[in-house]
Amino acid sequence: MTGTAPVVVYGAAAGLFGAGVLHSLAHGLAEPAVALAFVGLIAFGECVRVILPGDRDQAPVGTAAALAYALLGPLRGLPTSHGTLQVVAVVGLGTLAGALLRRAAGGGLRPRGLLPPALAARADAAARRLLTAAFAAVLFQPLYTSGAIDRMPLTGPGYGVFVIAVAVLAALCDAALAAVLHRARTGARFAMALEDELRSLAGIGSAIVATGMLLSLLAGEVGLWALPLFCAPLLLARAAFRRAAAARATTGQTIETLARATEVAGYTTPGHARRVADTACALGRELGLGTRELALLEYAALMHDIGQLSLVEPVPGGATALLPAEEQQRIARLGSEVIRRTGVPRQVWQQVARLADPGRLPDGRPDRSLPVAARIIQVANAHDDLLTAARSAGLPEMAGRLQALERLRLERGRAYDPVVLDALARVGGQVPGGSGADEAGPD
Repeated sequence: MTGTAPVVVYGAAAGLFGAGVLHSLAHGLAEPAVALAFVGLIAFGECVRVILPGDRDQAPVGTAAALAYALLGPLRGLPTSHGTLQVVAVVGLGTLAGALLRRAAGGGLRPRGLLPPALAARADAAARRLLTAAFAAVLFQPLYTSGAIDRMPLTGPGYGVFVIAVAVLAALCDAALAAVLHRARTGARFAMALEDELRSLAGIGSAIVATGMLLSLLAGEVGLWALPLFCAPLLLARAAFRRAAAARATTGQTIETLARATEVAGYTTPGHARRVADTACALGRELGLGTRELALLEYAALMHDIGQLSLVEPVPGGATALLPAEEQQRIARLGSEVIRRTGVPRQVWQQVARLADPGRLPDGRPDRSLPVAARIIQVANAHDDLLTAARSAGLPEMAGRLQALERLRLERGRAYDPVVLDALARVGGQVPGGSGADEAGPD
């Protein structure tokens, strides 16, 4: 866990949960049947999670139920009085019960050692859910339980508008918390992380917010029957996202297979494509690329050498960075044509097509049309080629890295983007080293 932000978020969530439980024990549960129904729905939602793009682990039903309880006013026409702290206690107990059920079913076992990324993501989501529900409850429950809403012009449509406004603010709060945690764990820029979260909010996030808001409003008319009835669309959406995730996994496997074709044919060294992709992603994160941009960058980096299959004789060591510029451009264009036919996003093959383009226009000005991903892969590819050559020459690892960086700097501003080279210097110790079968990508 990097930074203090996760510690602060977890500490705040744990403190609020403890206060909610103590308050409920001291004063008893208001409307216990309603509270237990929401605990059960949140626990069920925790068991039916979905993996969203960018490897976001989400429990849409549980999150919608938590928001609905925070915004719950009248229930079947009768007032409720559970208040903010009981909302926190119910959301925390439901999340905890769901996690225990997953563990009992074998879906949440924690291996020894550090907290793995999947469980860290679930822990982040649980803390965010509790804090977001608490935020929504703070905005809504005091006004409702004190009768202030009745004294305001918030009857009829006005009440619905008020609930919508609170739900939207809660969603923005959750996006900000997610961006803070993402930045702390990956080092990404906060602005890019927040942009990713807001983009995700426009997808299933909006469905979660709408479902939570509708549950709170419709429960006032039909009672607890609204809970299973209006959570069904989210379950259908979950099935659709699972199919989409399976399609993404198939695409990833296809790309990995294509990337290794050049290695099997002897055109590149073992593991070259995977090392270039890892280096490119490290540079992309350092430069603040978002989750979607990083995924496209990885695809393009994995397949950047496909065009070498058009060569009659392999380039020694697969080092295309040492070829004439015209030959590099021909290989890049041929590779992009092959990649285009695989059905990957348009940006991927466009980036590969521009890999061999010079970074400067004939008058010496920087070519701003060259995609940042292409500039990153140019540096990552040349860096791995130079490291491989240094290893073949018997240079020690550190000496080889220093030599590769110095040789790249000689072409600073001409062949390679200075901004990307500066990023490489900052993350030099975090990128993969030279060649070897033991460093090849996954099978």
